[in-house]
Amino acid sequence: MTGMTIDRAGLADFLRRSRDRVRPQDVGLPNGPRRRTPGLRREEVSQLAGMSADYYIRLEQARGPQPSPEMLAALARALRLSTDERNHLHLLAGRRPPAGRSSGDHVKPGLLHLLDQLPTTPVQVLGDLGDVLAQNAMAEALLGRVCSVSEHGRNVVWRWFTDSSQRAAYPADEHDYYSRLHVADLRAAVGRHVGDTAATRLVERLREASEEFAGLWELHEVAVRRTSRMRIVHPLIGMVDLDCQVLLAPEGDQRVVLYTPPAGSDTAERLALLKVVGTGQFAETG
Repeated sequence: MTGMTIDRAGLADFLRRSRDRVRPQDVGLPNGPRRRTPGLRREEVSQLAGMSADYYIRLEQARGPQPSPEMLAALARALRLSTDERNHLHLLAGRRPPAGRSSGDHVKPGLLHLLDQLPTTPVQVLGDLGDVLAQNAMAEALLGRVCSVSEHGRNVVWRWFTDSSQRAAYPADEHDYYSRLHVADLRAAVGRHVGDTAATRLVERLREASEEFAGLWELHEVAVRRTSRMRIVHPLIGMVDLDCQVLLAPEGDQRVVLYTPPAGSDTAERLALLKVVGTGQFAETG
């Protein structure tokens, strides 16, 4: 991965310590009486990883060539590394960690429980590409329901660029800001989904459907959305200022988005009113 450099000293130290943590019996080797340490020997690691002993020894001595992704994967298997340890190994070697297992559309019960435990705060769970996977009653009252019938109906980027009614809820002079925010965040997500057919199709359809999106996409701006300020013009409670806080789920391909009142604003009072009139209205029509 361009822009990344190998940390030879850190890589050497991590390999040595990881080797010390693996017991011979864990990898099917005899635990002979002549072992001076409980871990594996360098020659054993090289044999398990399918590389020459000299190559591996040079890595532990902080010299030699930069390991390839395939070599790092072999070392991770030989050393019985966890996913987090494997990713750390790649980063030390100046390589991009391999993509982890995707959560898909499944939202874990713990996240759903979190939504229910925040009855006065609008909360959504979004997929990496912007699909709304779950939201609580307050988020539905504030941001509206999500269409799950059409192919991209629940995708916030698709709706922003193809449904004019979505923009009506935001001040007109801030539309350009939100457009660039959506595109830069999607660009970062697509970069994490290289070769993914769903990501490719979403971008292709957006470029066909929206000249604005196509133009912004060509700028190649990248910015992961972590925090932002937003304003919504709600039909029941008027203009609402919100702080948008983005929390990543452990897998990294889902995010929890909380819409909270900025300090010194009257948003808390407006949300309290929305909880009374807005969520009740949705309950009656649901």
